[in-house]
Amino acid sequence: MENSVDSRLRAARRATFGYFALNGFLMGMWIVHIPAIEDRAGISHAVLGWLLLLLGGGAFVGMQIVGPLTDRIGARTVVPVSAALCSVTLVLPGIATNVWALGAALLALGFGNGCLDVSMNAHAVQVEHGYRRPVMSAFHATFSIGGVLAALVGARTLSWGWSPAATLAVIAAAGLAAAALAAPALLRAERADPEAGAAAATVKRRTPRRIWFLAALALTLMLCEGVANDWSVLHLRDVLDAPAATAALAYGAFATAMTVGRLLADRVAARFGPVAILRYGAGVAAVGLTVAALSPWIPMALIGWTVFGAGLSGCIPQLFSAAGHADRDAAGANVSRVAGLGYLGMLAGPAVIGPLTHFIPLNLTFLLPVAFCVVAVCAAGVVRPSRAPSDVTPAVRS
Repeated sequence: MENSVDSRLRAARRATFGYFALNGFLMGMWIVHIPAIEDRAGISHAVLGWLLLLLGGGAFVGMQIVGPLTDRIGARTVVPVSAALCSVTLVLPGIATNVWALGAALLALGFGNGCLDVSMNAHAVQVEHGYRRPVMSAFHATFSIGGVLAALVGARTLSWGWSPAATLAVIAAAGLAAAALAAPALLRAERADPEAGAAAATVKRRTPRRIWFLAALALTLMLCEGVANDWSVLHLRDVLDAPAATAALAYGAFATAMTVGRLLADRVAARFGPVAILRYGAGVAAVGLTVAALSPWIPMALIGWTVFGAGLSGCIPQLFSAAGHADRDAAGANVSRVAGLGYLGMLAGPAVIGPLTHFIPLNLTFLLPVAFCVVAVCAAGVVRPSRAPSDVTPAVRS
């Protein structure tokens, strides 16, 4: 019996890896084709910037709808449907020929992405509960790997002269197939308290203050991640006068460190606990970004961005995990709160840093995300597990 349980959990874990990689791959394919889609729709960079808000808005709405829905009918049903929706809507930006069509397409794609993001994270919490040890960070690393794969595939199809519509249609079909193939391995919902679960289906639960605290930390830390995504290359180019090719290494160093850090974070969390990951990770991130911001030398700045990514890598998965485990019967709703505010934080990075550059140099604006990392250091105790080990099923060793 134990072997069958282990086999079921391992299969569910592999399927969850697949959905995280699929999500990263789908969104990466959209990013790779942004310039071509922009040209096809005949819009400027400024208009595209406004339209990207629709992508974020759609994602936020999808997260808030699907979180409670996942609690009610189970991730086993919601995850494959969300993956199919995200795959299908990926085609829409590729066939948009004007600003209105592209706006509607991005709203739909954002909604599909938000649905998949929350539902797969809710299922990841369920898998982690069965394993009785941290496995969340590796899932998030797989998302990043999916994005890298999308960059490689997208570069190849663009070199072949494929249109965005044709490429994204093929990718959508592959996404539908992957979503269907992985679905049977997903876990069925197992409520900690069946009576409470039945009541939750008819009575709206009040979100605990701890969840909002976790969500606020996610907002600030994902804002830090957004700063690296949007401003690291510009920092090296405009502040340190680095050549364009060298400046691009800043984001590459950050993203690589994030991926590697997430692959290693689960083992560190299993040994030292999630509080240590968040506290020392955010502290290392603060040191790294401070070095990057204040360094007058390009190599030292690159080291700073690398350290920043390594430190930040394990922090967000700890917040998602803590939210999901706070109440197993409301894991989807709780994760949706944390993921939703976190997503808004990532979008807020450009909006916060950009206006500050009118008053102070770009590198000095990075001291704001440094301060956010320090806040996370001080508040790390919020991710301390509240359940005893006896509350979970036997651990899986491999």
